[in-house]
Amino acid sequence: MEEMLRHWSFTRDEVLEAIQRQGVKFVDLQLTDVPGKLHHITISTKYVDDNTFTEGVAKLDGSSIRGFAEIHESDMLLRPDPATFAIIPWSLEGKKTARMICDVYKGFGGGRFSRDPRYAAQRAEEYLRTLGYDVSYWGPEIEFFVFDKVHWDVTSPYAGVSYKIESSEAAWNHDGTSLPIRFKEGYYPAPPQDTLMEYRNEVCRLLTDYFGIEVDAHHHEVATAGQCEIDMRFDSLTKMADKAQTYKYVCRNVANQMGKVATFMPKPIFGDNASGMHVHVSLWKDGVNLFYDENDEYAELSQTGRYFIGGLLEHSRALAAITNPTTNSYRRLVPGYEAPVFIAWSRANRSANVRVPVYYRGRRGMKSKRIEFRTPDTSANPYLCFAAMAAAGADGIKRKIDPGDPVNEDIYKLTPERRRQLGIRELPGSLREAVEELLSDREFLSPVIPADLIETMTELQMKQFIDVSTKPHPYEFYLYFDV
Repeated sequence: MEEMLRHWSFTRDEVLEAIQRQGVKFVDLQLTDVPGKLHHITISTKYVDDNTFTEGVAKLDGSSIRGFAEIHESDMLLRPDPATFAIIPWSLEGKKTARMICDVYKGFGGGRFSRDPRYAAQRAEEYLRTLGYDVSYWGPEIEFFVFDKVHWDVTSPYAGVSYKIESSEAAWNHDGTSLPIRFKEGYYPAPPQDTLMEYRNEVCRLLTDYFGIEVDAHHHEVATAGQCEIDMRFDSLTKMADKAQTYKYVCRNVANQMGKVATFMPKPIFGDNASGMHVHVSLWKDGVNLFYDENDEYAELSQTGRYFIGGLLEHSRALAAITNPTTNSYRRLVPGYEAPVFIAWSRANRSANVRVPVYYRGRRGMKSKRIEFRTPDTSANPYLCFAAMAAAGADGIKRKIDPGDPVNEDIYKLTPERRRQLGIRELPGSLREAVEELLSDREFLSPVIPADLIETMTELQMKQFIDVSTKPHPYEFYLYFDV
């Protein structure tokens, strides 16, 4: 890059100046649909001016975006956020392209579009401010897989379906040219077993140098066949959701350039760990972390933090429809693979779905005191996930919901009777169950996520649930062909 862009919160004027100075020819306008997929339209920079930011770009047919609009109300505007301006590093010289993430507006002066997921994130931030908090900080741990190739066949569902994963790291690889990783033994292996170190280095370089996303570390995760994690430094709610979408965008493109494929599907591999998105959160006011209390002997956690946990636990079953929004999500939420099946809280206990990290003790740990919600997975729309978590935590604070006693045992090893004694509930076992929970417990979301967005989202989810559940599975032939 011939001239590094040294700061990462651009104004409108700075964007217009950077376009000229950098010789940018095109701008990608990016938006996110209700399920969380990134979309884009590319415009010539000849048409980017002040009106682009104040009036928006009249290029969106909302009826063609999942969950957005009916055909009779489909004219929409994209208004780019200049703070998200970044040069796309793989754009060709002479065709240099930048990107900006957009807010979606209804046409004909109709104002913000209520089902724009980014709007829900912005509403959540504003809601927390009305409750007296200056800022909330968010840090998702986004896991994913990088495979050599994936094949699947659903072209003839009447005759059968199939899939196949190829990976030089895989435990089922027997070609003698690499060192396969056994199931559940993929955590921190050194090269050459970890074949993706240079891939992750490149992702980190591009995230930092071109998109202004500060990266703490990266590593190979527990599962075989190329499970990865790259940790971004925390940020405020909407900015972190923007970064999560950018993270996925860069991971996919770098994999493609290296002849591989990256997927954020939660559970692509049977018999090994799935990809989670553990989300860390804290609330701040006047520069003070409101989750920290040096006088709390258990976890140095404040009463405000405990109430926030109470809200997460109270609404965990309903939140699952947003934080774990696919049928595949519930193949992750089973015992035995480090996924948080049980609704409980604890310090340093990864078998509970809410954990309070306790790496440091005393004032040294004040800034990093946070709550980790371990339920979400990587199929979640980050805008809706963070917004829903904020609403649940805020409800806990407003209603002073006591989270109960922490559970300091390995919940996976407890008997059902012992779990009942401790009042430990389970997360939903299917997408349908999660949707039903959300529809019966959604009032807490009303300050941040509109009812029409929830209804649209759950309609899409139930269609997917029916699509999957009504088709014979290959393993059913193994189980039932001889009945």
